Order: sequence, then structure tokens, then C-alpha cells
Amino acid sequence: MTQPVPAAPDVRDPNIPPGEAHRATERRALAVAGGAHMLHDGYTDVIYVLLPVWQAEFGLGYAAVGLLRGLYAGTMAGLQVPAGLLAERLGAVPVLALGTALAGLGYVLAGASTGLVLLAVALAASGLGSATQHPLASALVARTFEGPRVLKAIGTYNFTGDLGKMLLPLAAALLMTVASWRATVVSLGFVGIAAAVAILAAAPRTEAASGAAADVASGTARPRPGPAGFRLLVGIAVVDSAVRMAFLTFLPFLLVAKGADVGTVGFALALVFAGGAAGKLVCAVIGARIGVFATVLATEALTTVAILALLPLPLVGALVLLPVIGVALNGTSSVLYGSVPVLVAPERRARAFGLFYTATIGSGAAAPVLYGTIGDAVGLVAVLVLIAGTALLTVPLAVALRPALPNPAE
Repeated sequence: MTQPVPAAPDVRDPNIPPGEAHRATERRALAVAGGAHMLHDGYTDVIYVLLPVWQAEFGLGYAAVGLLRGLYAGTMAGLQVPAGLLAERLGAVPVLALGTALAGLGYVLAGASTGLVLLAVALAASGLGSATQHPLASALVARTFEGPRVLKAIGTYNFTGDLGKMLLPLAAALLMTVASWRATVVSLGFVGIAAAVAILAAAPRTEAASGAAADVASGTARPRPGPAGFRLLVGIAVVDSAVRMAFLTFLPFLLVAKGADVGTVGFALALVFAGGAAGKLVCAVIGARIGVFATVLATEALTTVAILALLPLPLVGALVLLPVIGVALNGTSSVLYGSVPVLVAPERRARAFGLFYTATIGSGAAAPVLYGTIGDAVGLVAVLVLIAGTALLTVPLAVALRPALPNPAE
């Protein structure tokens, strides 16, 4: 008689509970994405510390200083969509690692530059590398986490960017007290190159297609809404970004009018940014519980009310209110970023995040110019009232978007 073929042994580790492997993948994805966000956002803001040094080193005028800042920000903003398209062909992890290495190499070249032209080329190269971070790191988190938990994960990812904005400029400033600016910048560059190697080594190899398969396997797949839903989401984010950047532009002038000196203005901005960092975490958790629609309405209404309440307050009262305004200003962004995976198929998320970030960064850059022109005509208080009212434009957009969004319990 033919002996039965023995069944293949179960090679799963009985000590690993079901789902633990996926949890480990989630932790790795969030660590890689958060680390990349921290580094790239730190690269973006450390330039503010270096601009006065470069002005003195190379004898630059204010126009040249503005050009240096604009080169980095412009290449980063304008090339996010191409970065997403490239990731669809080569994979998000390799492109993110390549971009991180290029961003670091740009800083190394900046440290070795001997003139304005070479410094500008170095910053443009670094900005080009940083263009990969937002769309690809966001997509990595979005395709790894499932259901409402993606909102919390995106909120945590966004929070790491705020940490980078605080830590890297501080580290650079401290390092320049014991070393030259060139050594400082080169050191920061090598950190980026090392981070690129770490991304390749640590990032989970789960591409968009596997995320789609996981949806089907887990029974969580749901019909994706049409492109109109994504356009409405981008519209809300554009308005939200415009309000945030316009308010931050005029806030120092309002504080000075209340009697603040330069040190107090710096402290006030720190209060806003601290509240904003907390808001990204808090609103991501709230959004997962009560839904995107309710969270957007709450944060935008709070933004309008808090800005209007700020106007008549004395300086001390204004300082007390600023962290609350920070929570409202930044909190909306977490639930908006976290909604992209709900509205976009997994294989197109890198491209969608690229479009999303390009639109919001562009809106944030244009808003101060637009509201500044209006402010010249109507005055400081009137333009801040207008900015507060602009936040309410998100309400009809959110109402139109609501049918495309899942219920919080889904």
C-alpha cells in the first residue's frame, strides 16, 4: 500500500500569539517613518539657524538669504509628486532611503562649499532628497496599519516631525558652540547617510499590493470612493494650511502690539508649537473615536473662536491661550493625513500623499502673501478676523466629504 504523505510540519512559533508578527511590522514601519520624518523636518528647520552664519560667511544680502531658504523648500515641495510616481515603480522603501542619502549628501556638500553657487546647489540637492519623505513615509505607515488605527499611527508619525524641528536646530546650535559651522553641517549630513542605511535594513518589505491583499484577507475591504472624495479632503487641508501659516505670520505683530519684546515673542511661538505637537497626537486619537467629520468641525470651530478670543486679551492672557490655539491649528492635520488611505487605493497612496503635501505646502507658502496684501489695506486686527473666519470654509467641504468617510466604529 502507498503510505500517506505526512503533512508539512507547522513551523510557526507557538510562543508568538496570532497577530504579533503584524504588530512587529507595524512598530518597525512607524519607527522607520517617524525617524525619517524627524530627520527630514529637522534638516528643513536647521537652515534657520544657519542662515545668519552663511550671511556673514559669504557676505550675502537678504535676497540671497531668501534664495537659499527658497531653494530647499521649493525643491522639496515641487518634487513630492514625482517621488511618489518613482516609488510606484521602484518601491517606497528604496526611494525613501535614496532620498534620505541624497538629503544627507547635500548637507555634506554644503559644509564643503566655497561660495554661494555651490551652497545653493547643495541645498537644492538636499531639498530634492527630502521631497521623498512626506509622501513615502506617510504611505509606509498608511499601508501597514489597518482601520481606525491608521489615524493614531499617522498622528504619531506627524508628532515625530515636530520633534525633529525642535531637536535638530537645538543640536546644531549647541554643536556650533564647540565646532565650526562646516563641521556641524557635515556631521548632520553623515547622520542622514547613516539613516538611509538604517531605512534599508529596518523597513518592512510590505508594498501597496500586500496592503490591499491584507484588506481582503481580513474582511476589512470596503469600496473606495471616487476621486471627488480625495479632492474634497485636499480642499479642507489647503484651507487648514492657509489659516495656520497666515495666523503664525501675523501672531508676532499682534503680540508686539500687546507689549511683547523679542524674547516673549519667541516664547509665545514655542507655546504654539508645543500645543501643536500635542494636538497632532490628541486629535489623531479623538479622530479614531468620533470620526474625521466631527473632529474637523471641532478643531476648526475652536480655531475660529480661539483666534477671535485672542484679539482683545492682554499679553498674559494671550500667552495662556496660545497652547490651545496650537492644538486647534495643528490637530486637524493629523486626521486629514490619516484619511488619505481611506479615500485612495493602496497602490496609489504614495502618489496621493505627494499631491496632498504639495497642495498643503503650496497653500501655506501663498497664504501669508495673500493675507499680507489684505492686511496692508485693512489693518492687523481686521485681517486676523478674516483669517479666523476662513477656517469656517472647511465646514461645507467637510459636510460634502462626510458620505465618503467610514463611521468611527468601522
